[in-house]
Amino acid sequence: MDIILKLTQEFSLKPWQVENTVSLIDAGNTIPFIARYRKEATGSLDDQLLRSLSDRLAYLRNMEEQKEKIINSIEEQELMTDEIRISIENAATLTELEDIYRPFRPKRKTRASVAKSKGLQGLADSIYAQKADSPSPQQLALDYLNEEVETVEDAVNGAKDIIAEMVSDDPAGRKMLRYSCKHNANIVAVGTKEDLGVYQMYENYSEPVISIASHRVLAVNRGEKEGFLKVSVDFDKITALAILNNLHIKNNSPTTDTVKEAIEDSYTRLIFPSIEREIRNELTDKASETAIEVFAKNTRQLLMQPPVKGKVTLGLDPGYRTGCKVAVVDATGKVLDTGVIYPVPPHNKVEEAKKIIKNFVKKYNVQMFSIGNGTASHETEVFAAEVIRELDCGITYMVVSEAGASVYSASKLAAQEFPEYDVSLRSAVSIARRLQDPLAELVKIDPKSIGVGQYQHDMPQNQLSNALDGVVEDCVNSVGVDLNTASAQLLNRVAGISSAVANNIVAFRQENGEFTSREQIKKVSKLGPKAFEQCAGFLRVAESENVLDNTGVHPESYAAAKNLLKLSGVTDEDVRKGNVESVKTYIETVGSLALAEKLGIGEPTLIDISKELAKPGRDPRDELPAPMLRTDVIGMEDLKVGMQLKGTVRNVIDFGAFVDIGVHQDGLVHISQITNKYIKHPGDVLKVGDIVNVWVISLDIERKRIGLTMIKPKE
Repeated sequence: MDIILKLTQEFSLKPWQVENTVSLIDAGNTIPFIARYRKEATGSLDDQLLRSLSDRLAYLRNMEEQKEKIINSIEEQELMTDEIRISIENAATLTELEDIYRPFRPKRKTRASVAKSKGLQGLADSIYAQKADSPSPQQLALDYLNEEVETVEDAVNGAKDIIAEMVSDDPAGRKMLRYSCKHNANIVAVGTKEDLGVYQMYENYSEPVISIASHRVLAVNRGEKEGFLKVSVDFDKITALAILNNLHIKNNSPTTDTVKEAIEDSYTRLIFPSIEREIRNELTDKASETAIEVFAKNTRQLLMQPPVKGKVTLGLDPGYRTGCKVAVVDATGKVLDTGVIYPVPPHNKVEEAKKIIKNFVKKYNVQMFSIGNGTASHETEVFAAEVIRELDCGITYMVVSEAGASVYSASKLAAQEFPEYDVSLRSAVSIARRLQDPLAELVKIDPKSIGVGQYQHDMPQNQLSNALDGVVEDCVNSVGVDLNTASAQLLNRVAGISSAVANNIVAFRQENGEFTSREQIKKVSKLGPKAFEQCAGFLRVAESENVLDNTGVHPESYAAAKNLLKLSGVTDEDVRKGNVESVKTYIETVGSLALAEKLGIGEPTLIDISKELAKPGRDPRDELPAPMLRTDVIGMEDLKVGMQLKGTVRNVIDFGAFVDIGVHQDGLVHISQITNKYIKHPGDVLKVGDIVNVWVISLDIERKRIGLTMIKPKE
C-alpha cells in the first residue's frame, strides 16, 4: 500500500503536504510545533487535522505490519497463492484482513479439528463437492469408519462440523453477511428488571443498526453492563441462509441437504455470534469515537474560556455540615487568605459569615466572587448575592464548575503546591483560580474529570486520554505560557517539555530567580537542543530585554523579525508600546510574498510574525466574549414557563445542550429546540461558554428538570 497516496486521498491534501508532514512527525516533532512553526512545509494544516493524520498514519502502518506477519505465517504453512496474496495486499481494514487470515490462523481445539483428527476431511470434501452422481452421505461415510468413528451418523456429523467451519472461514460469505446485517438488522433491548429506572425507555426497544444514534448505543451498553437490559442484534435468518446457500450450494445432489444442514449450523453456531459481536463492537467503537470527539471539542472550548484577568478573587467552596471554605487570591492567583464560614443549614451562622466575607473584601479589595456549583451551591449563591447587595461596591460573581476540584485538592500535586492547607481549602483556591484563568487551573486536573462529556466512563480510556491530552496540549500551546509564573503541570503541556524537564524548570527558577530570556532555559537540566526547538516559541518571558521573547515568534525567526522591524523603522520600544502600524503598512507596500523572499522566510511565517509584533504577550482568549458575571440570584421556584433568561452553555452533547441559567440546576435545550433549521449535531451551532437567550418551556421541580428553548416563542 502506498500510505502517502492513501492519506492524500483520504484527507484531500496535496502529496507534498502529506510527505512533509509524515517526515516532520517521523523526525520527532510535536504536533503543536508542526502546526505553528512549519506552516510552509504543511501548507498551514491546523493542529486538529495534523493529529487526525498522525493517528491515521499509525493505523495504516500497523495494518502494513499485520499484512507482513500474515503473509509470513501463510508462507510458512506453504499455503500461499497469488490470489490470497492479492487479497491481503488489497485489504482496506483490519477486519477485512482478519477475515482473509481466519482459515490459516492456528486454531484452538474445535469440533472441526477433532473431526479432522479422526480422518474425516476426505468425507467432508466429498459431501461438499455435491456431485450429481454422488452416493448419499451415509454411503460415503462407510469408507471412513474406524476405531474413533464407530457409526455412520458419527462420520456424517463430523464431516458437517468440518464443512461448517469451512463455511464460517469463507471471507466472501462473512463480508456479504456483515454488509447485509449492518443495513438490515436491528439493535434490540429488553428490560430484565421490574424497575428499570433511567433505562425505562429501553424496556422493549428496537432500532435499525444503520441509524441508531451514538448516545443510544452507549446508553443500552451501560444498561446491559449494569444488568438492567439484555441487548442483541436481530437479523432475519432466512435472508442470511439464502446468502450462504447461494455461495455454497452447487447442484441438486444427494449430499446437498447435508451441506445445507452444515451451513445452517455454521451460521447459527459460528458466523452470526461472531458477526453480532463485530457489529456491536463496531457500533460501540463508532459511538465512542463520536463521544470522544464531542468531549474533546467541549474540553477545548472550556479550556479556552476567556480569563477574568487582573482581579482579586474570593473563592467559595460550598458545603452544609462542614461549612463553606473560603480562599482569597490576588490578581496573579497567589493565595492571600483562607477561612471557613457557616452561612447555610445546619449551622445558619449568617451574620458571622457576612462579617468574615466583608472583612476579606475590604482588607484585600476583593473584586469578584467565584462560587463552586456543588453541594449547597444555591444557598451559598443566595448568601453571596445578599453580601454583594449590602456592600454595594460593584462586586460581581460567577458560579463555576467544580468538576474535578475535589480530585485535584486531594492529589499529591495539590499537596506539593499547598502543603500548608488542608484538602477543603485547596479546593476553594482552585475554584477562585478557575474564574481567573480556567486553562492554567484546569490543566492540573485529569481531563476526564472536567465534566463536559457524556458516557466518558464507558469509552476506551486510553483513546479518551490520548484525545484529551492532545486537546490540552494544543490549548496550552496556542495561548503560550509565562516561563516565570507557570506551574510544572502547565509547563509539562508545552510542546517538547517532559514532566521531568518541567520540574527542572521550576527548580531552576526557584534556585536562580526569574528567567531573563528564552535562551536561558538552555541551562535547565535535561533540556536539550531538540526540546528547545520544540518549546521555545510557546514560552513567554515578559521580563526579557529582547521584546521577541514575549511573543510567539520562534527564536529561529528572530533575525528575520529584527530585519522586518529595521526595514519598517520600528524600534523594540515601539513594539512594547504597541506602535507598530508601520510594519503592517510596509508589508502591504512591498507585498507579503516579495518581502518574505527578501527576509528568507515563508509567507505564512511573515504573517505570523507581523501578528505577534502587533500584540506582544497577546492571549487569543481575550478576543472571545467575556464570561457572564452575575450580581443577583434566582431559584428554581422563581421560574415560570415562558420566562426569558440569559444563560451560559455548560455542556454540548449529542441530543442537546445544558445551559446554566443561574438556578443551580442546568436546563436542557433539546436539539429540536436549538434552532428552526435542521442541524446534524448541537455542536454545529453551539459551543461551551456561549452566552445564549433561552425561554423556559417545562419545569419539574420534584425531579429538578428544566426544559429550555432557544427558539423565540411567537407573541
